[in-house]
Amino acid sequence: MIADIWFSLGVTVASIVALAASVYLFLGVRYIPHRRVGIIEKLWSASGSLTDGRIIALNGEAGFQAKVLRGGLYVGYPFWKYTIHKVPLVTVAEGRIGYVYARDGQPLPPSETLGRIVDSNGFQDAVGFLETGGQRGRQRGILREGVYAINTAVFMVITETGVHTGPISSEENRMAQHWLEELQAQSGFTPVLVGNPRSNKVEPPDSATGLTGSDNIGVITVHDGPTLDAGEVIAPEVRDEKGGPGHNYFQDPETFLRLGGRRGKQLQVLTDGTYFINRWFATVELKPKTLIPIGYVGVVIGYFGGDGTDVSGSTFRYGEQVEIGRRGVWKQALTPGKYALNPYALKVELVPTVNFVLRWISGQTETHKYDEHLSSIPLITADGYEPLLPLSLVLHIDYQKAPRVIQRFGDVNRLISQTLDPILTAYFRDVAQSSHMLDLLTRREEIQRHATEELGRRFEGYDINCVAVLIGRPESARRKDGEDPIDSLFDQLRQRRLAEEQKETFGKQQEAAARLKELNQAQAEAARQTHLTETQIEIQVAANRGSAQFAEAEQLAKREIALAQGQARVAELIGQGEAARIRQIAEAEAGKIACIGEAEAEVSRQKVSAFGDNRLYALNLVAGELSHSTQPLVPEKLVMLGGDGQSSPQAGVFQAMMQLLTAWDALKEEAPVVEVKEIEPPKAA
Repeated sequence: MIADIWFSLGVTVASIVALAASVYLFLGVRYIPHRRVGIIEKLWSASGSLTDGRIIALNGEAGFQAKVLRGGLYVGYPFWKYTIHKVPLVTVAEGRIGYVYARDGQPLPPSETLGRIVDSNGFQDAVGFLETGGQRGRQRGILREGVYAINTAVFMVITETGVHTGPISSEENRMAQHWLEELQAQSGFTPVLVGNPRSNKVEPPDSATGLTGSDNIGVITVHDGPTLDAGEVIAPEVRDEKGGPGHNYFQDPETFLRLGGRRGKQLQVLTDGTYFINRWFATVELKPKTLIPIGYVGVVIGYFGGDGTDVSGSTFRYGEQVEIGRRGVWKQALTPGKYALNPYALKVELVPTVNFVLRWISGQTETHKYDEHLSSIPLITADGYEPLLPLSLVLHIDYQKAPRVIQRFGDVNRLISQTLDPILTAYFRDVAQSSHMLDLLTRREEIQRHATEELGRRFEGYDINCVAVLIGRPESARRKDGEDPIDSLFDQLRQRRLAEEQKETFGKQQEAAARLKELNQAQAEAARQTHLTETQIEIQVAANRGSAQFAEAEQLAKREIALAQGQARVAELIGQGEAARIRQIAEAEAGKIACIGEAEAEVSRQKVSAFGDNRLYALNLVAGELSHSTQPLVPEKLVMLGGDGQSSPQAGVFQAMMQLLTAWDALKEEAPVVEVKEIEPPKAA
């Protein structure tokens, strides 16, 4: 019983399963996961097969269908009519680029290498791509970061992670792998970074070039579009109606071609920034910027543009100078700085504008390397010496004439090797043939001056300024005996010079001896100068002392004279008084005599007669009176100077007495003489 139940249940389940399978198979129920897409392959169709070389069906023909099934459940795709290929979605990582190859579409014309961009929603609308004129082959359009539901039977997508090929042949798969390797080799899956804009580090400049790792530009080579005209090597820039790069710096290939862009190396370059460029359309080379250092100018030689009009003049027959942007040597040089110049379109020749030195010295080279092939100049002098002359030449090039120099010579190295070196060598060989070896050694300054003037005159015709010519010590090859002829000549010159120096030294020594004699005399005078000075001072002091004593004596003499005059006046006045008193006394005496009689008169006469001179008598009377006077005849203190400067009181008293006598004589002359007569006594009344 139970077995029958289980059997019936099994039959029922089997019937249900068979019914479901029949419904699934005949109704064509299909499920597509949401992380995949379904590529429909139609096994047969009443509409027939594909024609005209098409491999993708648009109208229900048998074959791979352009339409895809997105994630979900679908009905109507029976297994006996359709095969559904489930492929993963196409994923392009952030900051990466995906490339597309179309297996179907219109064929490419001979002038194009990539399929044009059509509106296909990022290659997700295969029907729209094929119906709007999409072309088979590699595409100009690229895929940016994102996830795409792409029919890989129509489009083969190459990303950094691999190739999305779908149900294709092994040959196509090998081709896709080859493209993958090429793109990886040229970093085609990453955008073009010019100037390293994503780096925040400050890079030091290179000591040799002066540029950092970020000082670069992107040189573009376009691989699609019309070819260049005959004779052109660089494709010109293309601009839109507003004068800007409408192709967004080669990121929009369709606009670039529509504006007339040509394939080949482009004149326009990429400067600092990030660019998503299809490497199948255009490849990018990173080149360093053009640096023109301080002290130089850059003369530009253009390899593109039309033929310009010569601006150098009809008399200048060394090529043509043209306007900026034309083919040829540009008339205007670039000043110091950094420039984003395309090295395939332009060549910049650096021309020094500061004074620079060229050394014709074997084994020596300046940092600019212009003189690395120059060596000392071999000469033959008039007296048979064969020296090697080392010299240096200081030059200057006017920055405004730099284009003419490059136009004439091509570069500075050719200027030196083809012009300066032959002229300089020939000039000094001519000088050596007319000079002796000793002249080269002793007249170097004069030779340098003449060489600077003469070479400066010659170089002016080549737009070069000769600043200075500097000659070094001539050298020569040693003889077999090891002796240098120039050293021998130097020995002779030194001996001659030594003799001259000795002559001059002897003269100087003689002059020094004379000077030494003068020095000794001066030193002796200096040594006795103190004594001489003291003696002169003593002489001056003695003279001053004598003058003082003389002045003092003169003052004392004047005082003595004044004192003597005063005393004399005193004596005179005293004498006059005494004389008056004597007269009175005499009159009184006379009266007395008259009174007492003749006897007394006689006595008086006898007294006067006894003196013999009335002056003596008067003096006797004065002396007697003075003896009773309270006024001292001689002052208590009296200083008198004699002839020898010493005082003599005796001489002073004597002098006073003599003065008194003199005064008496004067008084005698003035006063009347008193005669003593007898006076009669008065009679009694």
